[in-house]
Amino acid sequence: MIQLRHLHKSYQVQGKTIPALTGIDLSIEQGEIYGIIGHSGAGKSTLIRCINLLERPTSGEVIVDGVDLTKLDEGKLQEKRRAIGMIFQHFNLLSSSTVGENVAFPLKLAKRSKAEIDKKVNELLKLVGLEAHKDKYPSQLSGGQKQRVGIARALANDPKVLLCDEATSALDPQTTNSILALLLDINRKLGLTIVLITHEMHVIRSICDRVGVIDGGKIVESGNVLDVFLRPKHPTTQEFVEQVADSTELREAVEHEKASGNRTIARVTFLGEKTYQPILFQTMQETGTVFSILQGTISRMKDTPYGQLVIELEGDVAQNQKTIETLRQRGLEVEVI
Repeated sequence: MIQLRHLHKSYQVQGKTIPALTGIDLSIEQGEIYGIIGHSGAGKSTLIRCINLLERPTSGEVIVDGVDLTKLDEGKLQEKRRAIGMIFQHFNLLSSSTVGENVAFPLKLAKRSKAEIDKKVNELLKLVGLEAHKDKYPSQLSGGQKQRVGIARALANDPKVLLCDEATSALDPQTTNSILALLLDINRKLGLTIVLITHEMHVIRSICDRVGVIDGGKIVESGNVLDVFLRPKHPTTQEFVEQVADSTELREAVEHEKASGNRTIARVTFLGEKTYQPILFQTMQETGTVFSILQGTISRMKDTPYGQLVIELEGDVAQNQKTIETLRQRGLEVEVI
């Protein structure tokens, strides 16, 4: 659906060339939710704005639905942009227009008939749960409601792609979760390809299928969210994972236990239905191993349940190693810390 090939973007600042993106290669499949995560200044906003050519790349290809947008003249580019909706961090609503008028705006630009516009606006407001707010103005809405209007407006021309530029970073946690649930629902109902950028790992973990980590204008790590989240390789990725992993407390606990004697500390990862099975308890009973839990969590990565426990095994090295091998044979991932 979307392919970025050898994408470069530089800016001229006081006579100097400042690179923002360097050699981006990215492929996003039809119907998936792809997240791009990075710190401020990493290049993520520039990257997402290159997808619809709000920022024109210095070099490289931007292929959307089989067409290289960089090769189009302005008229054909405008036509292709109608298939790419976009929502923004600060909503960008027309303050002097009602909710209904905001959603109708792109339809009027596309010269649709009044009957078509009214029908589509009503359908979209129902989809985002704002039927009762059609005649209100943005100043009368909460932040979450404003973003719902932005989503409805972005869907007005039946796009194939929805770009989300920090769409939840101006919202409180509860409202963020409701907007993420709405985006996931839209993705499933409409088969829409969604690309979102964020600096919050919680957002990636909640709804994304795959993720790319951007740092210094480069994609430094990418893959399925489960793989990247549970086995982060790049230091930037590890920083983001620590946002939701209580790593400071874990390090302190590990150091304390290591100082107290010859003990084995391991991280055990459960995926899918194994998350809810008593594999750890049964194995410890069978091997006669005494253990304690230093840290643990059970959660979901989009639709997949997972669990991670950091455990301390008491006993001799040989017995602990045998227990670890048994856990691995039973389908758990075990990493000795």
